[in-house]
Amino acid sequence: MEISDYIIYSTYIAYFGNSDYLSIINNIIMKFISALSLALVAITTQAQNSPFITAVDEYVPAPGQFINTIPAFEEGDDAESMARKCTELLANDAGLTVCLGAWGGYITFHFDHPIVNVAGQMDLYIKGNAHVGNSEAGNVMVSQDVNRNGMPDDTWYELSGSADFDSNNVVYGYELTYTKLGDSLDVAWTDNMGEEGYVPRNPFHEQDYYPAWLTSPLSFKGTRLPDNAHDTSGNGSYWVLDAFRYGYADNLPNTDTLGCSFNIDWAVEPISREAVKLSTIDYVRVYSAINQSCGWIGETSTEITGAMDLHPDAVPTSGIEKVLPPRKGEGIAFDLFGRRIREGYRGFFIRGH
Repeated sequence: MEISDYIIYSTYIAYFGNSDYLSIINNIIMKFISALSLALVAITTQAQNSPFITAVDEYVPAPGQFINTIPAFEEGDDAESMARKCTELLANDAGLTVCLGAWGGYITFHFDHPIVNVAGQMDLYIKGNAHVGNSEAGNVMVSQDVNRNGMPDDTWYELSGSADFDSNNVVYGYELTYTKLGDSLDVAWTDNMGEEGYVPRNPFHEQDYYPAWLTSPLSFKGTRLPDNAHDTSGNGSYWVLDAFRYGYADNLPNTDTLGCSFNIDWAVEPISREAVKLSTIDYVRVYSAINQSCGWIGETSTEITGAMDLHPDAVPTSGIEKVLPPRKGEGIAFDLFGRRIREGYRGFFIRGH
């Protein structure tokens, strides 16, 4: 008998005056220890959730001056190998850079667990390489793996940013197609608004700007944010790209933790902008959101350097709940993020006409 057992045994005998109680008490203690052990295992397992990106699922950049170099394309690379290269640059807080190219280029990634929508808190932090005067904002989308096939092929929702509320120049349902004209040439584009242009080359980057593992033409759909660049010099020598207030990747410096953070409660239908309540998300997508060229600086291209789940040990739930639009005859209401909600939804809202 161990000393500790002897002490317990002696204590029980002295207190109860009957050794039969020892068996009863021991059973109770063993059940308590077993339950405690299971609880500790559950806590330990939960705490093992990594807050950082686990892997990149898709990398489909638009043409741009850093494409085929960040990450570097090598002969024989395909979509799968390029996604693996992105994983090496971003996973586990590696902190390196992936370039998404001009408007529409995107990256999709996931964590080793669902990201939980914690009420009243920011849920996701995304790093870029923005600095003051150089905002290359990217839209953020989220998705649940509803069909549980481990692939990002379910419905996507966009996180509503400040431009939804601040600007009348946001284009929803924007579509753009890039066409390769030849190696080492400007890349042509046309959109669904009757406009056309080029992703222009510059003397600083000599490689082909069209993603070498993708075929031409290359089309994207999404939300186009307003142009944010200004030639403050008047002669094209000094460009300033203004930041939006919130809600976009690579928009504010990484040191602005709140400005680089996102709330899953901002999720909306991409076209109608009707709010959707998501309890968890499994995939995150970031895509370049501005279609503009700034002289010698070139196209505006979102860059990603990492992402973090802000509460990886939160307990997940499940479900998608759509916040219904107004019924016929009701007024249209908007929340403080500019998202349309149904009349009577609790909280502050602004009535529209």
